[in-house]
Amino acid sequence: MTFYAPAEDRYEKIPYRTVGRSGLKLPAISLGLWHNFGDDKPLATQREILRYAYDSGITHFDLANNYGPEPGAAEKNFGRIFKEDFKPFRDEMIISSKAGWVMNDSPYGFGGSRKYLMSSLDASLERMGLDYVDIFYHHRPDADTPLAETMYALRDIVASGKALYVGISSYGPELTREAVEFMEDEGCPLLIHQPSYSMVNRWVEEPGEDDTSLLEEAADGGLGVIAFSPLAQGMLTDKYLNGIPEDSRAAAGKSLQPDWLNEENVAMIRRLNDIASARGQSLAQMALSWVLRDQGDETVTSALIGASSVDQLQSNIEALDNLDFTDEELTAIDETAHDAGINIWGKATEARRHG
Repeated sequence: MTFYAPAEDRYEKIPYRTVGRSGLKLPAISLGLWHNFGDDKPLATQREILRYAYDSGITHFDLANNYGPEPGAAEKNFGRIFKEDFKPFRDEMIISSKAGWVMNDSPYGFGGSRKYLMSSLDASLERMGLDYVDIFYHHRPDADTPLAETMYALRDIVASGKALYVGISSYGPELTREAVEFMEDEGCPLLIHQPSYSMVNRWVEEPGEDDTSLLEEAADGGLGVIAFSPLAQGMLTDKYLNGIPEDSRAAAGKSLQPDWLNEENVAMIRRLNDIASARGQSLAQMALSWVLRDQGDETVTSALIGASSVDQLQSNIEALDNLDFTDEELTAIDETAHDAGINIWGKATEARRHG
């Protein structure tokens, strides 16, 4: 292992966007460690990807307590690489983690209770070797825990200094509004919302019960939005244009089910690929550009992507070279893209409990 010295021009390579009504900025593309950073991948490859990301100006690294395999492995591996490579640059990095989905099979390893969130964050900090995270999210709504209990826990986590900011993930528009109002009253505003969002999964644009979409609620509440799965779990790439490769996420059943790649969806992907080619982009690049396109107050702050190699990461970062769309291109995408039935987080979003 060689000593790591980051590229001196790294902050000139990527745009940074202000997060909602805060003073924080995130890179337009953030790196997520959901896949490819567990114990099933070589640590050397993980290190190469993380180094390349940081050299490219990606300052935000997004984790969760249960990322692996096994749960906790991604944080542990990131912590080791952080200690050896990135520790001198801690003040120049945004590191986030989450809790809410299943971490273990105990009564305290799922949901939104104060017990789970606080103990999980302590364990995450220990695995990563950090004193604090920059952003801590409640990873999903929990119908079995009063919203107030979850929000009080987030408030107290900030007060403890173990997180600088807090956010939510996969909350629907109505619950987002309730959470925003609650935290404003507590003097600890929510910073950010992390929903799934892609050309073929547009639930964040759809009106909720009060005819207001999640993107509108986030903008009204001063939250930034960081979109996860902008490539639709890998569907919006050229990988599946001609079948399912043996080494693919779909073949492994990792968040992309083979039956989603049905004849109708594959035909749609191929038509979207033609639109991307006419723009001089790969399908993945166009999908990222589309999520990051100018939508006024509802513009997404950052697109959260994974990477299994440096080459893949490099290609996806190049999406930032062309974020502009003509009206004709947007119309063609709207006429081509349809809901692909891939929102595996939908039932979590629907989980609500008042009080």
